[in-house]
Amino acid sequence: MVADSDLYEVLGLTKSASAEDIKKAYRKLAKELHPDRNPGDAGAEERFKRVGEAYRVLSDPKRRALYDEFGSLGLKEGFDPDRYRTRQEEFDFSEVFRGGGFGGFGFDLNDLFRRDRRRGPAKPRDVRATLRLGFVEALRGGEHSISLRGGDGASRSLKVRIPPGVRDGERLRLRGQGAALGKVRGDLILTVHVEPHPMLWFEGEDLHMTLPIRPLEAYEGRKVEVSTPGGKLNVKVPRGARAGTKLRLRRKGAPRRGKERGDLIVHLEVVLPTEDSPEVREAIARLDAALGAEDVRAELPVLS
Repeated sequence: MVADSDLYEVLGLTKSASAEDIKKAYRKLAKELHPDRNPGDAGAEERFKRVGEAYRVLSDPKRRALYDEFGSLGLKEGFDPDRYRTRQEEFDFSEVFRGGGFGGFGFDLNDLFRRDRRRGPAKPRDVRATLRLGFVEALRGGEHSISLRGGDGASRSLKVRIPPGVRDGERLRLRGQGAALGKVRGDLILTVHVEPHPMLWFEGEDLHMTLPIRPLEAYEGRKVEVSTPGGKLNVKVPRGARAGTKLRLRRKGAPRRGKERGDLIVHLEVVLPTEDSPEVREAIARLDAALGAEDVRAELPVLS
């Protein structure tokens, strides 16, 4: 988590930013900072991670609301906002921090993150941890190695079977891999955090993908190869396709446990050359001239 930075500032936004503003800012920065475009640049890689963490919080309405009200404290696992609000009403927290401690109040801040304990015989304790996965890694599933450190400082390694298509926020329970009480162990509960991807994202059950295509592929309507979670496909681009055109590939999206695959929605993105040269400029000028007197913004509504 980006603990020492304002999440809005990380994305170059203010607190009043809309959900669409957040999505656009993330995609722009993620493309610029992606490790594939910045090989060996540790600074860009760190910023890429920070941008992903900020987007994961601010794109989730519930987590964003907690962050807006409580800051990074509200993002801690097990945080109870109602108990925190009650404590704020009962105590003057400015005096707590001014006085340099909690001793005079008989209040332990850790209470905010504890669950109520039921009376009864002692039981093995479940252990909770976070499992971070790349977006593509989560789509594919498979084995993932993790390392756990016990209370005695000893480490042990486990191989976790990741179901294909696991989503951000899902929990995986590993029976008998938690804390030991005598010869019996509790469970290990892993909360999955899937890293955002600059060209892949979910909207409901559908997987969305940005597909870059060349201008001639868009103009002529050629077939292009698309890598989907179920394998590679040749997809026909509509003749004269424009940037933003969407293609729905039925049952070619993410795997779903106990259900058919979701759909894959492909967003076409026409890629233009960025090189500044006389040859490129001349080619673009000829392309522009081919449009003739057509008003390419004629369909825009008049807003004033």
